Amino acid sequence: MKNIKVFLIILFIQTSTVIADSKSEFKRIVVGNQNAKITIIAYESLTCSHCANFHINVYPELQKEYLDTGLAKIEFRHFPLDLAALNAAKISQCKNDGNKKILNSLYLNQSKWVKGKTIDEVNQNLKIFLRTQDFNLNFTKCISDKNLEEFILNDRIEGVKKYKVNATPTIIINGKKFEKTLNYKNLKKTLEKLI
Repeated sequence: MKNIKVFLIILFIQTSTVIADSKSEFKRIVVGNQNAKITIIAYESLTCSHCANFHINVYPELQKEYLDTGLAKIEFRHFPLDLAALNAAKISQCKNDGNKKILNSLYLNQSKWVKGKTIDEVNQNLKIFLRTQDFNLNFTKCISDKNLEEFILNDRIEGVKKYKVNATPTIIINGKKFEKTLNYKNLKKTLEKLI
């Protein structure tokens, strides 16, 4: 709890100096047809168990029925709830290739790295996990990148200002907040109305 309070204080201080830049040098992690009629934005925190549940139980069907068929695209946006989530978000974007492989792996294996009493312990577990997956990243360089941190924090700021995001995951479909319980059945009902 103490870590979350410290993180939120740091985030509040930084929001006064972080300026949203629509022409970012970082590529968004996007899956699906770029010109799809349906755009889904997922605001997530990498330490959020509900977000991991979305990737395990909802995303595979969503990908099969809507993303792979060209009916929709999904953009993953960062909404870190703590310092561990912020560091993991930096790792997920560090290669700057727009690929979801690292992001998805972090969610699918969340229990392997989200553990420890201090941020140093969580970071160590994250490093070990990344090595076991052969992701080949310079961990220190990734989590020290201030431009990448700004990109991630801007996602959070935009989520609050534009969509009133206050929890994760929050799903936005064609500009409107998805207010139902997040399961595949409810998501599918909403998407079907938009096709």
